[in-house]
Amino acid sequence: LVVTQKIVSKAEGRLVDLDEVVPSEFARMVAEQGKKDAQHMEVVLRESQRIVRMHHGVLISETRHGFICANAGVDESNINGARQLALLPLDPDGSARHLRARLQALAGEGTAFDMAVIISDTWGRPWRNGQVNMAIGLAGLEAIVDYRGQRDPYGYELQASAIAVSDELAAAAELVMGKIARIPVALIRGYQYTPAPGSVQSLVRDAATDMFR
Repeated sequence: LVVTQKIVSKAEGRLVDLDEVVPSEFARMVAEQGKKDAQHMEVVLRESQRIVRMHHGVLISETRHGFICANAGVDESNINGARQLALLPLDPDGSARHLRARLQALAGEGTAFDMAVIISDTWGRPWRNGQVNMAIGLAGLEAIVDYRGQRDPYGYELQASAIAVSDELAAAAELVMGKIARIPVALIRGYQYTPAPGSVQSLVRDAATDMFR
């Protein structure tokens, strides 16, 4: 089950009223440079633990979750309110676990239940135009299928093939959810996987192995 971040953030009260935000001097400076709203920029800065790059009012930042994304994932789309912003869930993995447990409870005791839950968000990608859905939280499956050490049909031992299947599933779900169709949930059938606790943190590259930090 793939669920958009936006409805999770709404359900968890992760909305900010810009009229209640007092921007700092730094937020005002950044906003002026990029011709952006200073209160909006203040919210982005509060949600960032590190600024990776700043250009024309767009911040690429590291969130408290360890995600590297534009504007710390702060977003104003699909919200009923001209002066409101949605923030990422505080604990996306926890949100996925909670939803999965609730679904399991609704299914009833003794019911065979192995549905994994993925919380998705739409992000840009370095060096490529366009955005794709990615997993920002999950429960019930591993984020990565690791083929390293296995051999391909010609006997070659795979050295680096670790596939981010949770991102692939999130991207596939976006094909039916779209961005303006008001479809916040997609059920994927037919994908074979081994149930596991899972965590999106396995997708976050460690700083020691990051060639671009």
